[in-house]
Amino acid sequence: MFIDTHTHLYLEEFDNDLEAVIRRSLDSNVTKLLLPNIDLHSWGPMLGLCDAFPGICLPMAGVHPTSVTRDSIEDELNKVIEQLKTGRYIAVGEIGIDLYWDKTFQAEQEQVFAKQLQLAKDFKLPVAIHMRNSFEEVWNVLKNEISPELKGVFHCFSGNLVQARQVIDAGFMLGIGGVVTFKNSGLQDVIKEVGLEHLILETDAPYLAPVPYRGQRNEPSYIPIIASKIAEITATPLTEVAAITTRNARSLFGI
Repeated sequence: MFIDTHTHLYLEEFDNDLEAVIRRSLDSNVTKLLLPNIDLHSWGPMLGLCDAFPGICLPMAGVHPTSVTRDSIEDELNKVIEQLKTGRYIAVGEIGIDLYWDKTFQAEQEQVFAKQLQLAKDFKLPVAIHMRNSFEEVWNVLKNEISPELKGVFHCFSGNLVQARQVIDAGFMLGIGGVVTFKNSGLQDVIKEVGLEHLILETDAPYLAPVPYRGQRNEPSYIPIIASKIAEITATPLTEVAAITTRNARSLFGI
């Protein structure tokens, strides 16, 4: 059994064949699909998907850093708090800092990230952290919030070994997706060193499809491809990779 710990199946890229995508996921033994929220516009589609596939699609509550502007902060955070109070969420996510597209609202992103970390502690939930081109900025905020009750995953981890150990020493998991299959990603050496006990699997669908589907739409049924690459890197049977990463995900998200 596998768990896709980060997938955006509610996006329009899946409008035409969503049921077939989920059927392929289940046929590939990927039996739970964890859905991070993006912003005010994604609550409805995300929750509708969870209602349509209960026990398979599981929601997170959060606001993605690229959706943060000066004018959006209050409305976005109020909606996250409102939703968290319902008690139906498995994590606070997707949260963090993104400096790849635009640095205009970096200060606001940092503010919203810190607030959502506090919400995770208040509601006793793990976090799914986004850190595109922003590991140091994320760390500078996170280090002030680290405590035994705060846990989570660095989603789509693509950093170096020093950063990986930093994350692990703080009690967080590494989310590993299709990038691990890219020839020059550098993740292979990191994974070889850190061990399976610190990894969970994800697709970030529809983005970052693994080889041989790189450049195409990603989907949860490709999780076994990611797991097979990790099995190859670590010289571990695929069944063991599946068992350990699934156990890690169940423990982290309480599912």
